[in-house]
Amino acid sequence: MTIAREQRYREVAARGKYHKLYTHLSNLGTQEWRTSFSEIESVLGFALPASARLHRPWWGNQSNGNGHSQSLAWTLAGWETAHVDMDAETLLLRRQNRSEAARKPSLDEWWPPHPTARWPEGLSLRREDIYEERV
Repeated sequence: MTIAREQRYREVAARGKYHKLYTHLSNLGTQEWRTSFSEIESVLGFALPASARLHRPWWGNQSNGNGHSQSLAWTLAGWETAHVDMDAETLLLRRQNRSEAARKPSLDEWWPPHPTARWPEGLSLRREDIYEERV
């Protein structure tokens, strides 16, 4: 995401429906925030939609500015949902580790190398050996 685009998303989050949540999270001095849906409603000043209490994906983290306005609010404030308990209506938000989030995994992390086995004795890939006429 380019800097100009990220800045535009921050402006949307700072002015949007969930701007009070964005501001609250931006000003928190902790690494984690254990909270309840009710406490979030008091920060926002309005009730969460019914879908927040019915559907776990409502609390999903989304990246690159793609997603719902509530997710943009906590993501652009530097937070992510770490645990959501739909029955107890509680959640844990954690600060994102920017250096880890910005780091791209190496090919070896995605596709780990495997130790090679010994080449079978007598096996050859030389053309002469492959096409040797055997009687």
